Amino acid sequence: MRNRSVPDRGPLRRRFLAGAALVALSAGTLSALPAYAADPVTIDLITINDLHGRLEASSPAGGAAALTTAVQQARAANPNTIFASAGDNIGASTFTSFIQQDNPTIDALNAAGLDVSAVGNHEFDAGFADLTDRVIPRAEFPYLGANVYKADGTRALQAYEIVTVAAGIDVAFVGAVTEEMPSLVSPAGIAGLQFRDIATEVNAAADEATAAGAEIVVALVHEGGSSNPADATDASTPLGSIVTGLDADVDMLVTSHTHATYAYDVGSLRVTQAGQYGERFQKTSITYNPDTGAVSLAPTTTTAMWNTAVNPPQPTIVPDLTDPVVSAVDSIVRAAVAFATVEGSKPVGNITADFRRELQPRTPTAQNPATTEEARGAESTLGNFVADVQLWAAQQRAAETQIAFMNPGGLRADLVYAGSGGANADGVVTYAEAAGVQPFANTLVTMSLTGAQIDAVLEQQWQPAAASRPFLKLGVSEGLTYVTNYDAAVGSRVTNLRLDGVPIDPAASYRIVVNSFLASGGDNFGTFAAGTSRADSGLVDLGAMVDWFAANGSASPDLAQRSIGVGLSAPSNPAGYEAGSTLTLDLSSLDFTQTATAAGTVSVSIAGIPVGSAPIDRSLVALTDRAGRATLTVTIPQAAVGSGSDATQVPLSITTPVGTSFELSIPVLPAADVTAPTVTVKPESQGKDGVYRSVSFKLFDAGKIARLTLNGVEKDLVDNVWSDLNGVKPGVFGGKSGVNELKVYDVAGNVTTVSFVLDVTGPTVTMKTGRGETVTTGNGSYARVSFKLFDQYKIDRLTLNGVEKNLTDNTWSDLNGVTPGAFGGKRGVNELTVYDVVGNSTTLTFTLAGN
Repeated sequence: MRNRSVPDRGPLRRRFLAGAALVALSAGTLSALPAYAADPVTIDLITINDLHGRLEASSPAGGAAALTTAVQQARAANPNTIFASAGDNIGASTFTSFIQQDNPTIDALNAAGLDVSAVGNHEFDAGFADLTDRVIPRAEFPYLGANVYKADGTRALQAYEIVTVAAGIDVAFVGAVTEEMPSLVSPAGIAGLQFRDIATEVNAAADEATAAGAEIVVALVHEGGSSNPADATDASTPLGSIVTGLDADVDMLVTSHTHATYAYDVGSLRVTQAGQYGERFQKTSITYNPDTGAVSLAPTTTTAMWNTAVNPPQPTIVPDLTDPVVSAVDSIVRAAVAFATVEGSKPVGNITADFRRELQPRTPTAQNPATTEEARGAESTLGNFVADVQLWAAQQRAAETQIAFMNPGGLRADLVYAGSGGANADGVVTYAEAAGVQPFANTLVTMSLTGAQIDAVLEQQWQPAAASRPFLKLGVSEGLTYVTNYDAAVGSRVTNLRLDGVPIDPAASYRIVVNSFLASGGDNFGTFAAGTSRADSGLVDLGAMVDWFAANGSASPDLAQRSIGVGLSAPSNPAGYEAGSTLTLDLSSLDFTQTATAAGTVSVSIAGIPVGSAPIDRSLVALTDRAGRATLTVTIPQAAVGSGSDATQVPLSITTPVGTSFELSIPVLPAADVTAPTVTVKPESQGKDGVYRSVSFKLFDAGKIARLTLNGVEKDLVDNVWSDLNGVKPGVFGGKSGVNELKVYDVAGNVTTVSFVLDVTGPTVTMKTGRGETVTTGNGSYARVSFKLFDQYKIDRLTLNGVEKNLTDNTWSDLNGVTPGAFGGKRGVNELTVYDVVGNSTTLTFTLAGN
């Protein structure tokens, strides 16, 4: 409750309700009257919003006649009843109203006695001039828009209306429309208009109305929130910025635009919204005390026009055709239906299957138990088809047109294969059905955009932070394809943008066609407004559809996706993915969710080599185009590697059985080199079994030899696959007598270590002195001699006077009992040479005496 000082009830009354008593008294009959306390007056406010030309009863929409019956019943119960709307009475309408520019809806509201309405964004669909020159003059109720201003700073529309009820109480209604108008309607149609801060302008108009005698102030605002009261207290939300900014002069805020249903108090302010399409209405009883100025509000009641809890649904309010007001409304509706039936039943073409918008999950409520709703963030067969149609239509007039785009908000009904019976057989598309898809009568506009601007348009699908929907998926014509990465930075989410398989050139110019709404930058696609060489064809979008069917006869939905989402796991090497390593693909938008034929699986190949497949999940996803998901991990084949060690760009192909086909490229490196070099002793080496007098090595590594160390002495090589280390001996290249360690490194750091011995010392030959082993003759000669042979690195062989004897490659060996004629011995001087395994030798002479 709030109190307002009781105003001086001067002569200003903008609108009197039927039944308000006007008593004219002559001056001579005036006399002093006793003062009595005035009784409080209860005013019943009936509110609707977002009717959108729903004239006919079709569950859950009540229809104009039933809605009027409810209003008439309220009026009968309380003559102090006001009927008000928060806007969007027209626009986005069903064919019954659309085919006559929504005139039947305006006429029906006139007949129903609508007292006042705010303008909604759809009242501007055909432009401001249409609103002021046709809609407002036809309406017998005032259309209000306090925050709509002309360029010269004056108000463009009436700001408020004071309605006087039968009891003589003045109720002011202040209207305002969403500040998002430039993105919701064709900017060209509202050129020169400003849509100022709602709270500020409502407050100003409320002050004016109060000064003019209003005792109660109700704001009719075409903006809203959700059923969560937190929206109304959060100043960062559109609704919250209004609620927290309104002055105490405003007693009630009737909202709309978001098609939600709610009624709650924020402090002393009642905040309401009654859903959409005449599916329900709200009644709020407002009591005013003329003596104290106190205003109090009873709880708002919401009445559904149909009981949807039963099957089939049943209407809760049946039109009372005995009431002349209801009968008049019903006659208007019937005439509109008859006209639309004749026009709308005319077939325009055929389809072989449904063309549908996509769906997303929603949380059911008591007022709306539906678990799904239209998904404007998802690619659809309908959106792509409309883009195809508009490209075709544009090319009939300008053959150089290459690309078409279609905004999802411009699609208001599906094209369904199942017919309704009679002449509307299965597969037949009627005028009414075609019109229901695109009810806004936009014209087709061609223009030039650079490749960079086309990329910018697709990036603008991610909407500004303040927008009501975070993502709007554009329908695109066949031939334009691109890949999205939802996790990438702003401005980098679109990649692989191609036209007919050829990459879009950022600097090149392309001719495109869009509807006039998009052409002016609608839905926050501002880049379209910057297009050059613009030409408005004058062809209405519905006309383009009719012409297409006339020329082509029948349409079948294209099941191939024109964009997909791809997320790739990062390579461990910044230069690219290594052959043999694994790659995880996070894929989305691989399938539509509303087509009869599912894509089923996705297949992936790399460099033309199949590497994996996975099932596609068709379950619904909210807000974005991520339905049709699959995740798979694949191994990059070795055959994908090009020659050399650098990364090679390799094609990555993603396909589905229903025609989706995308080719990306990824950098692939040769497999990580984990194989150490091969070190081989060359044949010319002197020695064997790891012991050498002089040794040479052949070095090999497929990834190239980088360097070597010999006993810590480093030698850089020339990074060739083959290399040599020749003639290693003590003192050469770091060689030393004894054990040597050679380490050979490849460019990847793999190492092979070889240990070998360099031996330059001949064997030790010692004459045995044991009894019977050596017998001397006393004159320096021997009758018999024996020798002990030793070499640390093994004895190999010996020669005695040229006669060779191979030994057993042991460290120790013996030559026993040498006499003339034994082991090559001879009388006189003998020469014994003993060799080790590397060829070092020791020679000694001795004399054998004869018998």
